[in-house]
Amino acid sequence: MAMIPSFFGNRRSSVFDPFSLDVWDPFKDFPFPSSLATRSPETSSFVNTRIDWKETPEAHVFKADLPGLKKEEVKVEVEDDRMLQISGERKIEKEDKNDTWHRVERSSGKFSRRFRLPENVKMDQVKASMENGVLTVTVPKVEVKKPDVKSIDISG
Repeated sequence: MAMIPSFFGNRRSSVFDPFSLDVWDPFKDFPFPSSLATRSPETSSFVNTRIDWKETPEAHVFKADLPGLKKEEVKVEVEDDRMLQISGERKIEKEDKNDTWHRVERSSGKFSRRFRLPENVKMDQVKASMENGVLTVTVPKVEVKKPDVKSIDISG
């Protein structure tokens, strides 16, 4: 689906997609002083929150994999300027002094994703549901009225 192959992970976004707000940061791994850092540890799981966006004839549908999160830990908001924001926080597991950790791969911290919606959406009818760690946000589209076409008889 991407217009160009991705060399930076299995991302289904395109540099040509006007709705994509994914930004690849080429400097994220460079050792900058903390005052110049572009990412903070609080937003480290931002990159790991993958969201699919598909458009059907009736709606725009967003699906986010949020394993281990409860619906109370996720926030879905829409702003007047057609911005959809999905955010939340995955808490760090409490450490016990007697525990020995061998590997920590699951991300924790805050995440936030924003999407600019097209003009053909019903912002007041957005619905969200969460089942088995998958958040589904449905944004209905405005019905496009088809023009009335009347046939005209040709005389002569």
